[in-house]
Amino acid sequence: MKEIINTDKAPAAIGTYSQAIVHNQVLYTSGQIPIDPATGEMLPAEFELQAHQVFKNLMAIAEEAGTSLQNAIKLNVFLQDLEDFAMLNQVMGEYIQEPYPARAAIQVARLPKDSLIEIDALIAIG
Repeated sequence: MKEIINTDKAPAAIGTYSQAIVHNQVLYTSGQIPIDPATGEMLPAEFELQAHQVFKNLMAIAEEAGTSLQNAIKLNVFLQDLEDFAMLNQVMGEYIQEPYPARAAIQVARLPKDSLIEIDALIAIG
């Protein structure tokens, strides 16, 4: 069985997917990009602003599922430019403390809505 997670505190899905799914006490989030859920608009193309919004979106989904980003098991981070890697670490450190989750950070050619960052997560529940 799987449970669909949906919150208006994170951007609504813009395709044929759910914000997140819970299965066997693990929350699987869809990729989050820096859309402000209050306005539905993409944040300006400044990496630090966009990274903060992505973590806020993930945090809202985790909270809706009854967990937190601190319980993250794995993050998959997609960046338009790996030069933003140091800032990614700085921003992530504001939302998740040690012990840190496993993580991949990959430079990609393009992201939805020309976002500078997208992150999906696996987060333990309980």
